[in-house]
Amino acid sequence: MQTPFDFSQGAERIVYVKAVAVADLPKDVRDSAGGHEQLYAVHDAEGGQLALVADRRLAYVLARQNDLTPVSVH
Repeated sequence: MQTPFDFSQGAERIVYVKAVAVADLPKDVRDSAGGHEQLYAVHDAEGGQLALVADRRLAYVLARQNDLTPVSVH
């Protein structure tokens, strides 16, 4: 069966979860990191950062609570 499928449909509902080293963040963010060495950033499809949270599970919960589909970035 060869039915065309538009893969771009719904792409705006995907967010990307990425581990971020606290040492690589601006000083004001490092100061408020609460002793964490790693945080998790949630980004939209264009690369804009939507959130920065303490752990991966929280990043996924946050995305799903906002009707977004989280995808891990390695």
